Amino acid sequence: MGTSGSLVCVGTGMMLGAHISPRSRSHIEQADVVFAAVSDSLVELWLQEMNKDVRSLQPFYSEGKSRHETYQQMIDAILQEVRLGKRVCGAFYGHPGVFAFAPHKVVELARAEGFAAHMEPGISAEDCLYADLGIDPGRFGCQHFEASQFMFYQRRIDPSAYLVLWQVGIAGDRSYRRYTTEAAYRQLLVDLLVEDYPLNHEVIVYEAATLPISSPRMQKMPLSDLVGSQLYLQSTLVLPPCQAMLRNESMLLRIAALEPLSEIDSPATSKQQ
Repeated sequence: MGTSGSLVCVGTGMMLGAHISPRSRSHIEQADVVFAAVSDSLVELWLQEMNKDVRSLQPFYSEGKSRHETYQQMIDAILQEVRLGKRVCGAFYGHPGVFAFAPHKVVELARAEGFAAHMEPGISAEDCLYADLGIDPGRFGCQHFEASQFMFYQRRIDPSAYLVLWQVGIAGDRSYRRYTTEAAYRQLLVDLLVEDYPLNHEVIVYEAATLPISSPRMQKMPLSDLVGSQLYLQSTLVLPPCQAMLRNESMLLRIAALEPLSEIDSPATSKQQ
């Protein structure tokens, strides 16, 4: 087996034509073959304007089929062309390394076989969320979890920071075959959240815009209304802080002991108080 083939997984961003970086565009244009896992057929047509050999990965998805099987078939298809000595580009919507198993795994496997392989970043739904909702993750802190993982494992939640739950439309799914779960699953999620948040706490269901003519979904509602709301695979749940941050007085005293007196009157901690 030769190692002349190469692989790069790039991000096309969330919005058609608006978010792609010059480096990612260059990789798409110069590749021998481009594998596309993007948001819709319009994006595939746009990619075909940049490269004559664009192959969609969407047909690997089907109703009732395990996503684990789908991802493995994607990986196999991409690696097959790399092993043939081709310059291969995987174009994935958003950021290729965010909530995307196949890009990480195929880069790992290609490298293990001696091929040059790397990932180029893209604008993800998280980036759009910060911009659209006006959230600075450095102000109060920000906790991110996949919604089902949040339910399956015991996590320590800080209600004085933002909590962001991804893929809330399939919260509680253990089959990896569904693209939505029913209200009963969401009720279990709400039951878990009310351990730290009041039922009337205002939350936000967020979905990034994918076309220049569309607008993001930024639907505010009390936590209690989440059970009956319309949620999709791309829906994200944002819970703003419901408590004030508590000062760590013992740590502040220890820090103060290290500082010259001239710095004590303007501690760095005051910025976020």
